Amino acid sequence: MIRHIVVWKLKPSAEGRTAAENAAEIKARLQTLEGLVPGLIKLEVGIDFSRTPASADVALYSEFADREALDAYTVHPDHVAVAEFTVPLRIDRTICDYEI
Repeated sequence: MIRHIVVWKLKPSAEGRTAAENAAEIKARLQTLEGLVPGLIKLEVGIDFSRTPASADVALYSEFADREALDAYTVHPDHVAVAEFTVPLRIDRTICDYEI
């Protein structure tokens, strides 16, 4: 099983929306991906409430059956669209993929 974790630090405002509005939109768009890619077992999206200087704004936790399923997710057109949506909104993005 593969775990895929992504966290985003968002700009205070971008594309005419606040960071909070963009975080909510990222969450909504990511949640539409559940069930689209074979081998995607679990997808969970959270918005940070602690608001510390070290905090990220949005976190994605997902589980895949294997590396091939993660690879398929990475290039899936609906995932690519969400990924491209986040680019102008973010200051930073961190990813960790690991196998259990």
